[in-house]
Amino acid sequence: MLTFLGFAMIATFLVLIMMKKMSPIAALVLIPALFCVFAGKGAHLGDYVIEGVGKLAPTAAMLMFAIVYFGLMIDVGLFDPIVRGILRFCKADPVRVVVGTAVLAAIVSLDGDGSTTFMITVSAMYPLYKRLGLSLVVMTGVAATANGVMNTLPWGGPTARAATALKLDAADIFVPMIPALAVGLLFVFALAYVLGLRERRRVGVLALPGQKTPEDVDDVEGDLVGATAGSADQSVPAASAASAASAGSAGSAGSAAAGAPAKPSPAAPSLSASAPAGGRDDAPEDGFQGLDPHRPTLRPRLYWFNAGLTVALLAAMIMELLPIPVLFLLGAALALTVNFPHMPDQKARIAAHADNVLNVAGMVFAAAVFTGVLTGTGMVKHMADWLVGAIPEGMGPHMALVTGLLSLPLTYFMSNDGFYFGVLPVLAEAGAAHGVSPLEIARASLVGQALHMSSPLVPAVYVLVGMAKVEFGDHTRFTVKWAALTSLVVLAAGMLFGII
Repeated sequence: MLTFLGFAMIATFLVLIMMKKMSPIAALVLIPALFCVFAGKGAHLGDYVIEGVGKLAPTAAMLMFAIVYFGLMIDVGLFDPIVRGILRFCKADPVRVVVGTAVLAAIVSLDGDGSTTFMITVSAMYPLYKRLGLSLVVMTGVAATANGVMNTLPWGGPTARAATALKLDAADIFVPMIPALAVGLLFVFALAYVLGLRERRRVGVLALPGQKTPEDVDDVEGDLVGATAGSADQSVPAASAASAASAGSAGSAGSAAAGAPAKPSPAAPSLSASAPAGGRDDAPEDGFQGLDPHRPTLRPRLYWFNAGLTVALLAAMIMELLPIPVLFLLGAALALTVNFPHMPDQKARIAAHADNVLNVAGMVFAAAVFTGVLTGTGMVKHMADWLVGAIPEGMGPHMALVTGLLSLPLTYFMSNDGFYFGVLPVLAEAGAAHGVSPLEIARASLVGQALHMSSPLVPAVYVLVGMAKVEFGDHTRFTVKWAALTSLVVLAAGMLFGII
């Protein structure tokens, strides 16, 4: 009964948010509460929720102060050189933009923290996607999938959990997996290239008036970086997101819309779009924000202090000198004090990032209700036991392959802790009975991480969709198929190389 209710609850949640019948926060709270009553445990709902909130409170605190910290770093100009470098590479070609998104997300993922990766990637790429009228769902999908592959780094979490659960050395698990993970990352870059070609066909290639190729556009990045919020005198491409029907083929579901052309600014060259016929102009870009090179929050004299502070913070996080929430709390307080010593400026900076903080923290605490009910009622355990019990006896010698395949749905429908500490030991035991090494089981358990990073139970994904202003349902509908395919590519490469 609990097995059926668990699967039904997850399916109901996913269907409602993808059909946009409920907001993610409402669905995360109301659906598990309803199913808790169906399970006959409504009297314990309060205990389950409090327990779930207690477990996710450190994550919520980490995300809150990480958003404030990296928001401040964006304000003071720490990432402006990255933005300029990416824009210089991307120019105005959608293919380069999407590939650049994948490369940037993969590089930033080296710090092992998904929320950090998404904040930096979205902050750098969002203005470019908005100005060129590209699908924001493509951005979130590519960033999440690239981060999912890189999330298998030993300090990223899953590898350490697998090593702890099976009492193995993390290096013995991860190092042999590097070739398979490299293939997975190359697949993400190839996927980004294909999606970029689709975006190019949808919106066309943008160029300065009188120029024919994006390679000629050497100064486009200056126009893009110099865009400011709500400027009515800037020219934007006459390319917009397609309607819902065509967006399905482009994978956008109408998530990105470019504004209609306005009067050109003398300070910023206008862009012309060689887009295919049939596009339509939507309303002007509401709330569009670029990285204004003359914004008053810039602190060029403190650039190296901010860079050093960020490197030190990430190093301390990787070395686990202090809990991550404490590190970001201290880092945010220090960055705020040094860069904005005056109280009114500090209040203004905190207020500027309050929306993101509130949206993400609210989503995390709402997710605590979902995970609290799943765990407290025993639904997760019954679902895992049912799946493990459904494995045919003849598959025993192939338990590594079975583990890899099961890692896709299980890490999507439950937390990493639940999978690695609850299910993986059972799978390893079953494999050991048929002579399969625990190391192979542990490596196979990592292949589902590309899909896991878009799970509704991963707090970082709400940072991604929140900052990109993308509906979670749109992101899920677009990303799941590509992320699952990436995971299967990693699994196939692992088997081909004899790693799994």
